[in-house]
Amino acid sequence: MENTIIYLVRHAETIDENGIRNTNEDSQMINEKEILSVQGEEQAKRLSKEVELNNIDVIWSSSYTRAKATAKYIANNNGLSINLDSNLSERKLGNLKELGEFMKDKNTRDPSQEQLLDRKFKTSDGESAEDTRQRMTKFFNGILKKYEGKKIVVVSHGGAIKFFLLNWCEVNENTKLVYNSKVLDITLPCLLKLTFIKNELVSLEQIR
Repeated sequence: MENTIIYLVRHAETIDENGIRNTNEDSQMINEKEILSVQGEEQAKRLSKEVELNNIDVIWSSSYTRAKATAKYIANNNGLSINLDSNLSERKLGNLKELGEFMKDKNTRDPSQEQLLDRKFKTSDGESAEDTRQRMTKFFNGILKKYEGKKIVVVSHGGAIKFFLLNWCEVNENTKLVYNSKVLDITLPCLLKLTFIKNELVSLEQIR
């Protein structure tokens, strides 16, 4: 029985922006259109040269601009097109005022970290950690069945990746994910190697 290998990638660094945004755009639309910084483009190029990312069979990505911009280098190196799926999108932040209220007395500045601890919290038009975990899991169950024995790259987002990994990871006192006593660092960008037999995870390794 062949192993199926999924390389789970968090996109590279995005650009800092100041100034007036289009007032017709809501927070979700703005989030989807964020682009990589110059440094982020270089990070994505370097990441694509990882030996592990040679001879990939298929690439899937979130439809967000920053995820596709990270995936394009891996796709180019492997002569592949990028498949898109909305289930790989970042969790929806929703109402930013409500999110601000949720965060005002929290120890971290990262809502996704806090949602690891409060997995049911969501704003009135946003998603909880559990909502996100369920749709991510649905996607991965589908590709594990479709591409059994293949090497698959999946490019997604920090919150979505963290919440998906709750299927196997614990959360420590520093709100970091822990797998088999090893702390995972879901940085910009990061590369995780998940090995499955059928739909059962047999190993999880952080490569970058």
